[in-house]
Amino acid sequence: MSGTSMDGVDAGLLLASSDFVLERGITYPLPRELHGRLLRLVEHPTHVSLDEIGQLDTALGICFSAAVAELLRQCDLNATDITAIGSHGQTIRHGPSAAYPYSMQVADANVIAAKTGITTVADFRRRDIALGGHGAPLAPAFHQAIFSHPEEERVVVNIGGMSNITALHADGTVSGHDTGPGNVLMDAWAQQHHNQPFDDKGKWARQAVISRELLQLLKSEEFFGRPPPKSTGRELFNLSWLTGHLLSMDAAPDPADVQTTLCELTASSIAESIHDYAPGATRCLVCGGGARNDFLMERLAALLPQCVVESSEQHGIAPEWVEAAAFAWLAMQTLTGRAGNVPDVTGASKQAILGAIYSAG
Repeated sequence: MSGTSMDGVDAGLLLASSDFVLERGITYPLPRELHGRLLRLVEHPTHVSLDEIGQLDTALGICFSAAVAELLRQCDLNATDITAIGSHGQTIRHGPSAAYPYSMQVADANVIAAKTGITTVADFRRRDIALGGHGAPLAPAFHQAIFSHPEEERVVVNIGGMSNITALHADGTVSGHDTGPGNVLMDAWAQQHHNQPFDDKGKWARQAVISRELLQLLKSEEFFGRPPPKSTGRELFNLSWLTGHLLSMDAAPDPADVQTTLCELTASSIAESIHDYAPGATRCLVCGGGARNDFLMERLAALLPQCVVESSEQHGIAPEWVEAAAFAWLAMQTLTGRAGNVPDVTGASKQAILGAIYSAG
């Protein structure tokens, strides 16, 4: 998969046994030109042609196929050793609240199946949307299968481009939702001011202070007050959204203070969702790229004193591979005829088998 951060294609090799074991994971870089085209498509959708969307769909399919080939090369495996590929693709637009709800991913699964010679399962979100759900987040069913504990209430926090939580309640039920931006705003601000794709370990944010005025402005966004089910993406939380708020201020904060404030926005929106929807949680497992941001992890721990805040790595899967592992697991669910969504999370009317199967034969 390639997430909302669009920093590369994550490919994981999973062994589906009694436990779901990650054998190896790689991040295959998106070619610079392809990354630029995707970014323009996501940030300026009204200026992109249908022809461009079609070509990007194929180009991403080729790129995903190359990621699979590289993973197999590193593992000294052949296509015949693999049961299936679970491909999320790259979300270019997510509109579950539109008049005609939809979610659109590119990375043509026909291309992946043809080029790899491996059966590919893809298009995971649209069945849930067809049943009245948001089609997101989809990882909670996987989180329940892998990270739940019979004697401990836990919450799994995924901090990718966006953030979402999965509450694994003591009674065995599961709830969850998107909480707002994860790394997307911090990454964009670091790129704009330091020409760096992200704030390494949160070192820049650590050097400055929170602008309470800016934080209050950002948190006035209607999304934060909306009850779940809810999901979001770059359609809302992007650099233009941030810039609009900065321009509305009498005096914009120093760029470093903005970075610190963006980190606090991510941490506090996650913590408030946990306080509201998983108040009994005593352990917080963090996955996604945000788990590598030391300052963000410290802020989460400070805002969640009732929880042990730790990386998913301490529970068997490194944070950067959890989402790729989730879509391998979802592909297995599809191939075995089992549901992959959690209606209490997405808002769908019922459980459903997700995805479409693209046979290699």
